[in-house]
Amino acid sequence: MLVLFETSAGYAIFKLLDESKLSQIDDLYQEFNTPEGASSVVKLKNFIKFEDTTEALAATTAAIEGKLSKTLKKALKKYVCKEIQDQLLVGDAKLGSAIKEKFDLQCVSNSNVQELMRCIRSQMDSLLTGLPKKEMTAMALGLAHSLSRYKLKFSPDKIDTMIVQAQCLLDDLDKELNNYVMRCREWYGWHFPELGKIITDNTLFVKIVKLIGTRDNASKTDLSDILPEDLEEKVKEAAEISMGTEISDDDIMNIQNLCDEIISITDYRTHLTDYLKARMMAMAPNLTVLIGEHIGARLIAHAGSLMNLAKHPASTIQIFGAEKALFRALKTKKDTPKYGLIYHAQLVGQCSTKNKGKMSRMLAAKAALVTRVDAFGDDVSFELGAEHKVKLENKLRLLEEGNLRRISGTAKAKAKFEKYHSKTEKFQYPVGADSTLGKKTIKREHSPEEDEEVATKRVKLEDGAEDVKPKKKIKTEPQEESQDQLDNGIDGVPEKKKKKKKKSMDVSQAEEAAAEVEESQAQPEEPKSEKKKKKKRQSQVEEE
Repeated sequence: MLVLFETSAGYAIFKLLDESKLSQIDDLYQEFNTPEGASSVVKLKNFIKFEDTTEALAATTAAIEGKLSKTLKKALKKYVCKEIQDQLLVGDAKLGSAIKEKFDLQCVSNSNVQELMRCIRSQMDSLLTGLPKKEMTAMALGLAHSLSRYKLKFSPDKIDTMIVQAQCLLDDLDKELNNYVMRCREWYGWHFPELGKIITDNTLFVKIVKLIGTRDNASKTDLSDILPEDLEEKVKEAAEISMGTEISDDDIMNIQNLCDEIISITDYRTHLTDYLKARMMAMAPNLTVLIGEHIGARLIAHAGSLMNLAKHPASTIQIFGAEKALFRALKTKKDTPKYGLIYHAQLVGQCSTKNKGKMSRMLAAKAALVTRVDAFGDDVSFELGAEHKVKLENKLRLLEEGNLRRISGTAKAKAKFEKYHSKTEKFQYPVGADSTLGKKTIKREHSPEEDEEVATKRVKLEDGAEDVKPKKKIKTEPQEESQDQLDNGIDGVPEKKKKKKKKSMDVSQAEEAAAEVEESQAQPEEPKSEKKKKKKRQSQVEEE
């Protein structure tokens, strides 16, 4: 019975001298206390040494994945297949199954074999003759370093740090390009202001400035490579009648140097965009197909990594980038935002304003699904993302057409989605309720029926059929002050008791009484303090 033992220096094949020792596993460690005891149990038959660290790393990674390396295949063909009689003892069960499939050998891997491997490892220096301990230690250290590096760069396409850095650099380049272009337009606008109105594209504007220099050279310069004929004629006509100021050769040289910088940054931005798209398609193909490489890269950068993004629910992905608005809405008890970074996606941009919230919610749900497939799945195809995108486009078409059937699963044809729109009731404190000042009474307008009643009463008064008795007491104006009171400088005092009206009234007196009633109702009542003062004055007048 042979034993396959793996080391950092190579593969060792031992022969088990006493097969009964394998069944007595409890006392096996006592046999390996000394090198002599270990030699009595197992004996080294062959040792296949690795040529360099690269071969050792390839064999180790293959063993981790449960596969056979080239070195192991050659060793098994040369030394094991010819002499094997019964079984081959292997420490790794996956490796044993691979050997069995490849060479049709019966491999054994159980707890007893694991204990035997541990015992052999404890006496490995004495059992592996002809291999110095220093060399063994150096090989183990080199293999450990190589394996660690290999795990770090196991799949370079799956490193999302490069995507985060590329997207951040792309945003910075956009800001710098915007600043440079606006500076170039403003600077050159003093010399040729009409060009900025004719050419709206920034890249074309910079290239034209680079070619023509001063406006005097516009008629001599051929712009047919970058402009159509009609625009070229407009530029040349505007250069002849331009109202700009004259500039020196040094000024135009510095402006052209700025144009060179803008063109170089634009070319680098194009190259960086292609690099980002290739990285996103390699790392998250489904997410890239669904929402685009730029929005996907921004989501990954906001979450920190693809794994972190896959752990977030769809509701969180929907408002990524709108955290400030979310907490402000929660603080003020207003409506929370419906979208964040996902607002710039193509599907959300195609919607009308009223459907943007619905589409962003559905898109975030699908983005959460495809992100988990990209992060944890083994397949690198983009079929799932393309399938979800087609479904969302169909739902978008239904939303825009106004047909709302089966949008949210079990909804009916004419279902209203009011539950998705939160309605907040905001109450304000009425400030006017704090005022204690008396309000001015508003004169009431008489209805036509009341006018008819007054007219009938006037007719009856003329005929003398009945007397008119006013329901309310009529407040008359205070009497005119006597000459003595005016001389003494005392104001007039209204009478305390009003005289009763005569039973028989003329029509003119009745009209005057009604007018006085209306005036008294329109005027506000005097405060009590004024009444008291008037009473005191009246008493003083009577005493005098």
